[in-house]
Amino acid sequence: MVNFFLKFSTRQIYLIIFLLVGSLLGYAAYSIKVLGLEACTLCITQQFFYCLIGVSSFIAFLHNPHIQASKLYSFSITLFAVAGAWISGRQVWLQGLPEDEVPLCGPPLEYIVDVFPFADVLNALFMGDGNCAEIPWQFLGLSMAGWSFIFFVAIIVLSLFAILKNNFLIRVQG
Repeated sequence: MVNFFLKFSTRQIYLIIFLLVGSLLGYAAYSIKVLGLEACTLCITQQFFYCLIGVSSFIAFLHNPHIQASKLYSFSITLFAVAGAWISGRQVWLQGLPEDEVPLCGPPLEYIVDVFPFADVLNALFMGDGNCAEIPWQFLGLSMAGWSFIFFVAIIVLSLFAILKNNFLIRVQG
């Protein structure tokens, strides 16, 4: 599998990440607008990290940087994907809790932003509440948060392959 991804240039890997993230955000918009699903605070946070990954990978694709700058792009994409994986993992954990252990549902995010201090807004965005434990959608036995976790891990793997590709190029050139 490593040899397969070594055939791609780092620029192509950034494009693959960007297209993957664009597809995921497109489906998120579809699920909200067409399917009528409501995004909880953890879902919104995951979408934020997908946006950061998408912007970083698109800039890296357009920039077509040299090896050292490419490592920086790959590191930032990996960092954003690890944060997103943590958030989606937390949501999967909340969804797996017994009903009596699920945290209470909080007010909507718009209300929290308007009324509460910024620290409480961050807490809501990163910790979630009982709304995040609901599973309104499943595909092949996994919730949307479970699939999101898998895609964040896939992005981590792709960005690590970009770093691996850069290290390989350094050895070949050096």
